[in-house]
Amino acid sequence: MSVRLTPLTDPAPGSSSHRLAWLASDADGTPVGSVFLRLFTRPGQDHLAELELNVHPTERGKGTGTRLLDAALRAAREADRRAVLAQAEAGSPGDRFLSGRGFRKVLTLIYARLALADTDLGRLAEIVERPHPGYRLVSWDGTVPDDLARTFAASRRAMDDMPMGDTDYGTVVWDVERVRAAAAAIEKRGELLHTIAAVDESDGSIAGFTELVVPGDGLGDAQHYSTGVLPEHRGHALGRWMKAEAIRQARERHPDLGGLLTDTAEGNLPMRAINDELGYLPTHRTIEYQHDLLPR
Repeated sequence: MSVRLTPLTDPAPGSSSHRLAWLASDADGTPVGSVFLRLFTRPGQDHLAELELNVHPTERGKGTGTRLLDAALRAAREADRRAVLAQAEAGSPGDRFLSGRGFRKVLTLIYARLALADTDLGRLAEIVERPHPGYRLVSWDGTVPDDLARTFAASRRAMDDMPMGDTDYGTVVWDVERVRAAAAAIEKRGELLHTIAAVDESDGSIAGFTELVVPGDGLGDAQHYSTGVLPEHRGHALGRWMKAEAIRQARERHPDLGGLLTDTAEGNLPMRAINDELGYLPTHRTIEYQHDLLPR
């Protein structure tokens, strides 16, 4: 079968990356596969690219995936990228495809879901209402309030030592501009961003935070984004406290939500323990792959 690759243009480049794309079609013009290559552009990550490749199940094994992958890797080299990241569900065709084409496994992510209808409201209330001396919880929707913007941006370093296996994910520098841009991007998609933060009462600074993104119509499943506690504030059960409050608010404010989704690195034992305690049940595992590119 003759397959043609057509390069596509990203209609909406972001502030920290832009995408290249190719569509594979057969002799009749029917799409049979695609690949998207995200090129990160901010300092600290501008050596990285990330790809997402899909081939229609009936067309697999005919070389289409290899051609799409070659086009993406060639473009990554031309853009002077040092590494390309990709994900595939463990045991899937994508898992086997990537492992056989120069990608190495660098991280395992465990995905889990909490069915909101099954949550123990009494247990949640017990966790949320338990005193945490020296701390209080605050929350907001969408963009962080101006009076908390700087300390919230500073608290993002809580994610710097997040277990990432052998992934070369570079460094992400957060400032107020980036925090606001991330919230604006979620709002532009029509989704709702809810943030819970633990505040150090001694100086009013944010010690930790957790984020939940809810579909705009309040239906289906919401997605946990980042959850982190600054190293100097760990050991006070703030992560569990914040996440329990996020669940409680989701139940109260979005009664038609089905569940909450989260993903956690296999090696992140403290967060996995919190998820287990709060009732999240594993659904599947995803493998993060990395392809290290040689200089041109």
